[in-house]
Amino acid sequence: MSYRISEAAAVLGVSDDTVRRWIDNGRIAAVSGDDGPARVDGADLARLATELRSAPEPGTARLESARNRLVGIVTRVVKDGVMAQVELQCGPYRIVSLMSREAADELDLQPGSRAAAQVKATNVIVEVP
Repeated sequence: MSYRISEAAAVLGVSDDTVRRWIDNGRIAAVSGDDGPARVDGADLARLATELRSAPEPGTARLESARNRLVGIVTRVVKDGVMAQVELQCGPYRIVSLMSREAADELDLQPGSRAAAQVKATNVIVEVP
């Protein structure tokens, strides 16, 4: 499977120009075909995506069972008396978390705050677009 540059950029959460620069400097390979624009190999894209995942911030837990950590920015916080709904934009992904109001207050979550979402689920649905 291969991806257009714009698709690769969306998967990685970067701009098309960034992907083009990475192609130019050899960080990721692209193949130009007779039938159209350059395409990035899916396996190479997966390797780069794994390389780009961010390491935990200093002082955070080093060993944990959650493997899905997405760093982003808080875009919306809705609180009531007991609960809070917090929305983050992590690259191209919108993450919505429901937590206690107390937890949201302790973390001082508000639009513009940098935050990381850690996802651990016993049931994950995977689809192919």
